[in-house]
Amino acid sequence: MKWSEICIHTTNEAIEPISNILHETGASGVVIEDPLDLVIDKEQMYGEIFELNADDYPKEGVYIKAYLPLNSFLGETVEEIKQAINNLVAFDIDLGLNEITLSEVHEEDWATAWKKYYKPVQISEKITITPTWEDYTPTSEDELIIELDPGMAFGTGTHPTTVLSIQALERYIEKDDLVIDVGCGSGVLSIASALLGAKEVFAYDLDEIAVKSTQINAKINHVNERIITKQNNLLNHVSVQADVIVSNILAEIIVRFIDDAWNNLRDGGYFITSGIIQAKKQMVLDQLEEQGFEIVEVNVLDDWVSVVARK
Repeated sequence: MKWSEICIHTTNEAIEPISNILHETGASGVVIEDPLDLVIDKEQMYGEIFELNADDYPKEGVYIKAYLPLNSFLGETVEEIKQAINNLVAFDIDLGLNEITLSEVHEEDWATAWKKYYKPVQISEKITITPTWEDYTPTSEDELIIELDPGMAFGTGTHPTTVLSIQALERYIEKDDLVIDVGCGSGVLSIASALLGAKEVFAYDLDEIAVKSTQINAKINHVNERIITKQNNLLNHVSVQADVIVSNILAEIIVRFIDDAWNNLRDGGYFITSGIIQAKKQMVLDQLEEQGFEIVEVNVLDDWVSVVARK
């Protein structure tokens, strides 16, 4: 099958509204090529996952790319996209150059080209995440390897919120702990917990795809016998008593089950939360303290916040 790549040369300000337009017109995902990615300070990261080529990036502004089926409706779809983007001016959104180009892409090229951007990346003192197709040799006896297939769903496991979560798990999990992972997604936090010594991990997610993804990734990493994965809404009707509960979701969702997390933690247990933006940090801290939690750590990476609280 052939696809058409639509590329919009615009501004950072316009990324969110244009991405929304592309999604609404049938694009299953977008690619953002921002020259700031070439110079961003990553001192807090243990390793890089991208091998970026400056020639692929604009000198100013950003490229927003999406893929549309090359069919008889393409012309109408592109005109619809152009009109919707031009209408953003009415909302005082700076579109910059607002140049739109089209190019043809073969499905077999599209299906594999993105893999070149994903390389092994060390995200904590002990843990390195590597894509399943990469041959990687550990650099030390203590290094723990998590293999993920980013094409399955839920990303590569190297988003700042995931990195913060795994770094916290590494500090607080003790051998034979029981861990609950709320909103397990790809299962990367459950797998990390098992590799770090957890005796048993209960992984919950409302999304059926997430449940299946966690099960598959657990098998790939040979820890499926210690990870119990179930479709569930947060901690509703969960009676398990855990030493550690970890949740990388959103602040608005975290505050909804703080009381359940308290009830499902043993005395002295840790509640590790991530996925919190700076503007919502205090809301989460206030709710945790109101419940009775002691705030042990607040960590920040690329404007994302993670909180470790103790019962």
